[in-house]
Order: sequence, then structure tokens, then C-alpha cells
Amino acid sequence: MSPLPATIPAIVRTRIRAASRRRTATTPDEAERHALQLRLLSLLLVYPDAELCADRRQLADAVTALPVSQAATQLTAFMAWFTTEEPDALERHYVEMFDLRRKSSLYLTYYLHGDTRRRGMALLALAQRYRAAGWEIDGGELPDHLPVVLEFAALAGPGRGEAPLRQHRRGLELIHHALTDAGSPYHHLLAALRSLLPPPTEADLAAVAELAAQGPPAEEVGLDPYGNGEFAPPGTFTPPEQAPPTRQEDDR
Repeated sequence: MSPLPATIPAIVRTRIRAASRRRTATTPDEAERHALQLRLLSLLLVYPDAELCADRRQLADAVTALPVSQAATQLTAFMAWFTTEEPDALERHYVEMFDLRRKSSLYLTYYLHGDTRRRGMALLALAQRYRAAGWEIDGGELPDHLPVVLEFAALAGPGRGEAPLRQHRRGLELIHHALTDAGSPYHHLLAALRSLLPPPTEADLAAVAELAAQGPPAEEVGLDPYGNGEFAPPGTFTPPEQAPPTRQEDDR
């Protein structure tokens, strides 16, 4: 079995191999490659800060070493752009695609629940799923942020690990369509991910068309969609708890 690229930390390489042993429908090499592709997608979909930009050549080498596949072809096309752009241009493009456009937000529960109380419950369920698998996120991002979901899938394997990706398949389709329509090279990463998952059903595609036309569920007025604010996205205003009413003593 060929070694995983040095850009992947040792603990992740070990856990990817552990996950690959749980895949029964493929060979160990195929399973390891599948997990590595998910991990690469997770790394490439985070904000392109100075640390990520400094690792671009190593990441490109890891992609080049992949055997030919649909996912590898899409990753190669993305890296051809990612490795040649100036870092500040990468940062601006990322913010425009993922922070300023709702139809290509990377927060997956938004597409199912909008900014409603049900979304807060879905975020809590995801966090509990991670803990049950023995994995704690660092708290820097919400549990439904696509890079976080992809990292969990790479580490936990195709069953419980990829279940959140399958559950949010319709959101992934919408992100892919939005990035393609915008002409963003990031659409290659979503195309790579689509090739690693079971194909969408007709019901999925119909739901994506409806979601693109109507948007996610409307906000429930008067309810905090993130519970006590624990899962609110960075920068979201969470109103303080209302103070209890002041008791007025009876006039004596």
C-alpha cells in the first residue's frame, strides 16, 4: 500500500487507514484513496489563509499522486487554478462565493431548515453524532460546515461517517449548481465530491430545483434558531436572554 502524502498529519493518516479497513465493498487501497480524497476536499474547502496557501504545492503533489478517477480529474482542474492565483485573490474569491452568497453557503443545515429553530436542533444532532464516534471538533466552526463534515467522513468511514453527506445531498447539489453558474473553480471540488457519493435521485433533483427557486424555510419570528447561541455562525447576533420581570411589592 503506497504511503499517504506527508501533508496529511500522522494521526489523520492512521485514522484514514482505520476507516478504510471498515469498507467491505472495496479493496484496502481503494478505501484509503477514497478517504484521502475526502480529506483533501476538506482541506481545500477551508478559507485560504496564509498557512493553506503555503501548503499549496504539497497539496498539488498529493493530488497528482492520485490514480485516475473522476474525483482526481476534478481535483487536478481545481489545483491548476488554486496554485497559480495570488493569495489575496483567493481570499476575495472565497469570501464572495461562500460568505456573501446564500446559495453557495457551506453550512449544510441551512438548506434543509433555513435560519429556524429546527436548524439548531439539527446542529446539535450533528455534534452529538461526532461525540458518539469519539471525535470532538475544535469549536472554530459549526458542525455542519462542509469541511468539518468532510473531515468526519474521512475519519469515520463510509457508514456513519458519510451519513451526514448523504443526508444533505440536496444542499450539496445546490452548492454545486450555484458555483457552476458563478463560474467559480470551486465547482470542481463539489463535482469531485458528487463523484464520491451515490448519485442523486430524481426526488433529490426535483427538490434542488424547488429549493433554488424558493429558498430554504423562512425564519421563525421570535425564536432563536441556534438555541442558546452555541451554534450560531461567527458574527451572528444572538440576543441576550430576557431579564425576569421585576416584582413589585404591595403598597403598605
